Amino acid sequence: MPHDANTETAAVEFSLRLHEHPLRRQVASETHTLAYPALQIPGQVSHLAYANQHLSLANELWLLQRLCRHFGVAGPAGEVAAFSTQLGELQLFWQRHAEHSMLSISAPLDSASPPFAQPALAGLPAEWLDLLPGQVLVAIHALVLPAAALPQAVPELAAHFFTGHELVGGEVGDGAGWLFGDYQPDHNGFLRFVLADRRMGRRQAGRMLQRLFDIESARALAQLAPPIAQQIAPELAAADLELAELISSLQDLSAHNEWPLLQRLTRLSAQVESALSRTDHRFAASADYYTQVRERLLELRETRVQGVQPLSQFLTRRLAPKLQHCAVVAQRQRTLAQRVSRATALLRTRVEVGLEQQNQHLLSGMAERARLQLRLQETVEGLSIAAISYYLCGLLGYGLKGLKAMGVPVAVELVQGLSLPLLVAVLFAVLRRVRRKLGEQPAA
Repeated sequence: MPHDANTETAAVEFSLRLHEHPLRRQVASETHTLAYPALQIPGQVSHLAYANQHLSLANELWLLQRLCRHFGVAGPAGEVAAFSTQLGELQLFWQRHAEHSMLSISAPLDSASPPFAQPALAGLPAEWLDLLPGQVLVAIHALVLPAAALPQAVPELAAHFFTGHELVGGEVGDGAGWLFGDYQPDHNGFLRFVLADRRMGRRQAGRMLQRLFDIESARALAQLAPPIAQQIAPELAAADLELAELISSLQDLSAHNEWPLLQRLTRLSAQVESALSRTDHRFAASADYYTQVRERLLELRETRVQGVQPLSQFLTRRLAPKLQHCAVVAQRQRTLAQRVSRATALLRTRVEVGLEQQNQHLLSGMAERARLQLRLQETVEGLSIAAISYYLCGLLGYGLKGLKAMGVPVAVELVQGLSLPLLVAVLFAVLRRVRRKLGEQPAA
């Protein structure tokens, strides 16, 4: 049968070449990098957050690739900041942030074992766990259970999962689940939490638990500032007292002690600025992390359970006073730096005024010496007129004597005597005119 082009329609894929922004693909790919994997219910999760300032991205990726080779799966490809994979029955989720990295391992829950007896980290090779970084900020074991598996009474819940410790938590996700913890580290230093699923599902349970991990990481990083504030407080107090002493010294300032006082102020200014540069970044970062804690607490959509302190209340009451103290110390540092700067500027002004007065005295002395030199110059000019007049009279006398010798009747002494005033007047006028011309040259 002959081919009829009119009866067949070829499917043509639409193609359009866009002029994209250089970062468009990267921004689009990062949209899903923070997606937490779905949790197994019942299941358990072990979470670690550690400081990475002294740990490069290449070292972390090498650790992940070594773990993936142990389980026979593909490791992270390229320099990525987030990675998740399945390691047999385990799920691995890793993220690298600016100051810390997070590693989460989720595994099925063995209902025959006591709670938290065999955490998810126990499924990883012991030799690989020994290679983990030592600067751990957060360590958590969490159980994810169906709501039916939890005791109804709070004391029974605390006794069964938390060895009778006082509980913190409540309903989360607008009643879609329960979240409880005791904030009491176990013998390995891990905090313990229980997340109960009422109607969340695996994905929402994963997101809810990830919010808890983010809260704990931000809380730990925010609490790095209060110890620094306590250490810097005595130094600020000493600097404040020294500044008060220096400012009081400005009231009875004399010329001979300006420079030593200026040197002390300069040294104090350098000391305050050095302390400010050491602590300002940490204080600002802690304030930002505290903002993240409050935002994640709101995302939990927590509802109070009778007899249990809410997680938001528990954390806010412990974080807010410390970070407010850090804010006060940071503001005190800036205020002290401004006061030192003003005192230094005031003293520099007084030093400059003193120097200007010295320069004025020097200029006055130079003007007096110039006046004396002018007087001397005028005296010398008078002597010069007398000397020149004497020589001109002598020359005129020699000329008149020559004329007299030639027979011309001339009274030499009389002519010399009469011409002397005229010569003096002419010389005085000429020198005065020359001096006036020289005086007019700079103005021209």
